[in-house]
Amino acid sequence: MASEAVIHKCPFDFSDKVAIITGGSSGIGYETARMLLAGDAKVLLIGRNEVKGEDAIRQLGGLGQKLRFLKADVSKPVQCKKTINSAVEQFGKLDIVINSAGVFNSNPIENVTEKEFDWMMDINLKGPFFICKYAVPFLKKNKSGAIINISSDAGLQGNKLSSAYCASKGGLTIFSKALALDLASYGIRVNCVCPGDITTSMLDKDLKTRSDPEKYLGTLTGSYPVGRLGRPEEVASVICFLASGISDFVTGATWSVDGGITA
Repeated sequence: MASEAVIHKCPFDFSDKVAIITGGSSGIGYETARMLLAGDAKVLLIGRNEVKGEDAIRQLGGLGQKLRFLKADVSKPVQCKKTINSAVEQFGKLDIVINSAGVFNSNPIENVTEKEFDWMMDINLKGPFFICKYAVPFLKKNKSGAIINISSDAGLQGNKLSSAYCASKGGLTIFSKALALDLASYGIRVNCVCPGDITTSMLDKDLKTRSDPEKYLGTLTGSYPVGRLGRPEEVASVICFLASGISDFVTGATWSVDGGITA
């Protein structure tokens, strides 16, 4: 299901900017890395799977002065701290933080175990929280910076059989607004992007759990006013806009990239 990127150029200038992207080895994170690199940024990709990370690095042009990969699990605060320190050690500073790592599972609440709940909260909410915690001192030192948290349409409205997922993404949406207020006086902007269903590996995994994947996909697609699902690069373009200097007056905002489904 994952789509091929159709946007390869970046209209924004990221010269002399350093970015970290959690969940950067696939989907939205990967396409965001592609665009940032096209805008001349230095990028540290974060992921739990080293093989996927190395593959992403190869596809993006290989390790070099502008692109690195770090294996880390953002559900563990100690590794969030390691991630931020590694970015600063390798590139000298930090300007852009993109929290794209996320997980999804559909389950009625009576079937949600404590283990499943903790897994979803740890990756979708605790990870971004602690990545931000350890990034903020370095961004304050710069007196500038951009944080973009990737939430979901499920962080704005309820979705059926997704109570745990909605709780994690709803928390991330409001956390982003609160953090934006705390950091505005330091010149640091915090925004939240809320995609609808996007053709990524996360959607592929969800389809595999369905008894009739083709029927489910048809129903899902039909629920979108634009008549199709989104592509990773369409979300990445909004993320890059929010990371760029063009959006300097934008903070504390939630940006829907969802084909009109929350309208």
